[in-house]
Amino acid sequence: MSLSRSPSPNKGGGWSSPGLTANFDTLSGRSTPRKAYGDIRSNGSVRGSGVSWATAKARSEEVNGYPSFSSRNTGFFSRHARQISRSLPSFVRGAEKEKLGRGRWYPNNKSKTGRFLGFLGRSIWRLRLRLLVLLSFILAIVVFYVTRKSYQCPLDLQAQLRIAMHRAYRKASLLGGGSKFVIILAANQGGGVMEWKGAREWAIERDSVKNKKKYAKRWGYHLEIVDMSTKKRYAHEWRESWEKVDTIRNCMRKYPKAEWFWWLDLNTFIMEPSYPLQKHVFNNLASSTYRDINLYNPLHITHPFNNTQLDPDSLSAVGDGKTSSIDLIIPQDCAGFNLGSFFVRRSTWTDRLLDIWWDPVGYEQKHMEWEHKEQDALEHLYINQPWIRTHTAFIPQRMINSFPMGACGEHGEDKRIHYKEADRDFVVNMAGCEWGRDCWGEMYNFRELSNKLNRTPWEKFKDGISDRIKAMKAKPAKKEGKS
Repeated sequence: MSLSRSPSPNKGGGWSSPGLTANFDTLSGRSTPRKAYGDIRSNGSVRGSGVSWATAKARSEEVNGYPSFSSRNTGFFSRHARQISRSLPSFVRGAEKEKLGRGRWYPNNKSKTGRFLGFLGRSIWRLRLRLLVLLSFILAIVVFYVTRKSYQCPLDLQAQLRIAMHRAYRKASLLGGGSKFVIILAANQGGGVMEWKGAREWAIERDSVKNKKKYAKRWGYHLEIVDMSTKKRYAHEWRESWEKVDTIRNCMRKYPKAEWFWWLDLNTFIMEPSYPLQKHVFNNLASSTYRDINLYNPLHITHPFNNTQLDPDSLSAVGDGKTSSIDLIIPQDCAGFNLGSFFVRRSTWTDRLLDIWWDPVGYEQKHMEWEHKEQDALEHLYINQPWIRTHTAFIPQRMINSFPMGACGEHGEDKRIHYKEADRDFVVNMAGCEWGRDCWGEMYNFRELSNKLNRTPWEKFKDGISDRIKAMKAKPAKKEGKS
């Protein structure tokens, strides 16, 4: 069949271009002139030499078409899991911020709660380093300072670890500094030379030792409990009660890294265990001590020396005026020096003092005159030796050695000497209680007072309820008695 309007150059009609000539004689009017897809080979070519309309369309679809896409999560559970995961906050570090807000958490964007949470999250992220430092500081406080009040109850592993870290911190010389201090307690555990101990004496010793152990453990101090039954070794020399000097020298050898040594008599009681020595005394020696004995001079010692041949420090009322030169800190009571509670520092000057103080010439010649033994010997050295004064400082008695009313009470209450509950004095010393006073009664009363003053808020609350109940029960009893 030839095309009349467009004559073909080929014989028999038709065109040389493949696909434009079709055998219409073999086709019915209902069939399409396009070849079926079955005529297309797998590589895109068409059976036969011609290129049909279907072949061209198939190739065009390969170039301009879109690949087929089948979404995942087509199941019911997968779709809902995807919705849940998209509602959770997403934190992607380094991801590029998209305009649609993906990677951020905006729950209910239009609600005030959602905007507030988003603002809070961004603020926390910006301040993350500062918050980390703050949390570390709070953790350190909890670890080192929040400890249980009583260590006698069973503790779990966490509490034991916290207490151990707390003690290690306070004992470390570069941190808490507790290892620089040694408490020397004179405990007459074995009885003296001339007397036997009864039940009251044992009770006094038990309470006193327990009090010092608790305080030393709390602040990381060393505690040396001296068995004063060793008095027997000095009995043949009339040196009973001179043993303080020898004991201090032995402790200095035993604790070579310690700096300050605090002597305490057995009849002393630490009323305020929350006072560390560093804060109470040593952090500011200039204000807690005084060098000029004329500020309180019960012995009426002439001070300073008026000998012009002495050096300027010996002629000065305050020595060189430097706290670094203080090696001996002692309180004074109504009768003079009191060595029931005093401090001595490790130094070359201290070694020299202890040697002179322990010299047998002094006690052999003066032991009958010196009623207070080593205390009178130290007063004698201070009065006659200029080099003693330049390194000696005095401390107000109530800071480390308050007396009860029974001691030095001949002239009534003395605000410089006697214990004041309102002022929360640090230490009380029942000095001279064995001479006509009840040592155990005084120790018991001060122990109970200390427990009352140092109650926790919870203990105060419980005691308050108990007192109210007792008061309510007491009212009916009084009414019955009147009737």
